[in-house]
Amino acid sequence: MNAPHQNEGVIPDALATELTGAEIVVRALRDEGVEVIFGYPGGAVLYIYDELDKQDAIQHILVRHEQAAVHAADAYARATGKVGVALVTSGPGATNAVTGIATAYMDSIPLVVISGQVPVALIGNDAFQEVDTVGITRPCTKHNFLVRDVRELAQTIKKAFYLAASGRPGPVLIDIPKDVTAKRCPYEYPEKVLLRSYKPTIRGHSGQLRKALGLMAEAERPLFYTGGGVILANASVPLTRLVRHFGAPITQTLMGLGGYPANDPQFLGMLGMHGTFEANMAVQHCDLLIALGARFDDRVTGNLAHFAPHAKIIHVDVDPASISKNVKVDVPVVGDLGSVLEEMLDWVQESGLHGNGPALERWWQQIEEWRSRDCLHYEQGESIIKPQYVIQKLHELTGGDAIVTSDVGQHQMWAAQFYGFAKPRRWINSGGLGTMGFGLPAAMGAQLAEPSATVVCITGEGSIQMNIQELSTCQQYKLPIKVLCLNNGYLGMVRQWQEFFYEERYASSYMDALPDFVKLAEAYGHVGLRAEKPSEVEPVLKEALRLKDRLVFMDFLVDRTENVYPMVPAGAALSDMILV
Repeated sequence: MNAPHQNEGVIPDALATELTGAEIVVRALRDEGVEVIFGYPGGAVLYIYDELDKQDAIQHILVRHEQAAVHAADAYARATGKVGVALVTSGPGATNAVTGIATAYMDSIPLVVISGQVPVALIGNDAFQEVDTVGITRPCTKHNFLVRDVRELAQTIKKAFYLAASGRPGPVLIDIPKDVTAKRCPYEYPEKVLLRSYKPTIRGHSGQLRKALGLMAEAERPLFYTGGGVILANASVPLTRLVRHFGAPITQTLMGLGGYPANDPQFLGMLGMHGTFEANMAVQHCDLLIALGARFDDRVTGNLAHFAPHAKIIHVDVDPASISKNVKVDVPVVGDLGSVLEEMLDWVQESGLHGNGPALERWWQQIEEWRSRDCLHYEQGESIIKPQYVIQKLHELTGGDAIVTSDVGQHQMWAAQFYGFAKPRRWINSGGLGTMGFGLPAAMGAQLAEPSATVVCITGEGSIQMNIQELSTCQQYKLPIKVLCLNNGYLGMVRQWQEFFYEERYASSYMDALPDFVKLAEAYGHVGLRAEKPSEVEPVLKEALRLKDRLVFMDFLVDRTENVYPMVPAGAALSDMILV
């Protein structure tokens, strides 16, 4: 065990209850307030599963693939703000989980993944179902542990939850050999854990905050650029107050959507590769870019040499390693975004700072001119369904208040462009890793997190088949998810790139052996609906939403040649957009 000075509130040995390692795992999860875990059993974790079966405080969701377990736990975390938990066995169970772990790592999602391992004496002997799980996951976890001694187990679990949720969140893996789960020791669960080398900064430096606010007040063409950090820090309310106070426009990344209301006139839409014309042009012409909880991803910046060429840059982030990593900034502020924004608002109220009125008026005139291009315009005829129309109708019929998960591809971009997220934690997708197969298990996690919510998985006929076996999980647990499949018979985003950049050579992007999704949904015990023409779109959506206690798979046969616009080609500047 670690030295006593690293723990506070430990139960004294004399009063501690002696438990097996498996009992310790379950007790510690309960003491952490865990209500739901997602997993798949195997030999190395059977002691843990046996203990889970003896209690009812924690609900275990049996998925059909370990990747889905981690995606579901990930989405549960995104929907609730809590730490998601997944449980997998050794060997292939752990390797199947890696894609889910990497997905959470790229999007900074708080997650604890518990993996089984072969007994301690067999580690390194190429035993049955042995892999070096710690070694494999080291590049895609915030931290990971191999617990060789049952006496270290409770403390390790406490550390894992603390690390996953604090600072810049992320996945933490605990690898537990089978014999450790069978051995016994006193149960000593710390109330707190202190790690000397890990102390995330919460409050921003006051001098840097004053510099940042001074620039905001002086700027003639300011622009707020916000990312997923706003959602993770629960900072939507102070962000909205600050943006409205200064009267400046705001754009958001794919991960940041919902952090500021999409129906607010100051919102310019998403920026980046498939961002709006007005958002991308504002980035390229602003004189101050205020980056909050964003990391200047390549899909956002385009060609770095031409990104925001006229702007001074303020960057607020809890992770100091993210600041000036991709783009050199003028005013760095390290701290928890929610705390920093509250500090900014206090200082604004105290100092009386506000936006540069006359200059802002001219800036908004220019922005409205860009907006008039209507870059998301499309024509919905009477014969072929446009995918954008389906998303807009979904927004209309749900009042914009559904929790929407997505897979990855054109449908993901159309959902981001056309649904219009007005609240945080309503948009759940794989942004950084771009994981096909994320949408359906993510919808499971979101539905279990918010049982009364309308949860819609927006997917494509390629992505949905990556984890379609989870329709079985949905049937077992009666999850009334609405699956909205934009079926164009292609790997749509691959086809679009091939059209633009590969002289229309559609190598392996055509899906010419698709199942009948309606019959497949029915085979799993669900409702299947299909729309083949525009007049059928609204009735299908209404029927699906009417069936509140059933999973409904909606197969929309959409325009096979429709592309996502605007589009910034790889290596181009944000202003070099391909428009409709």
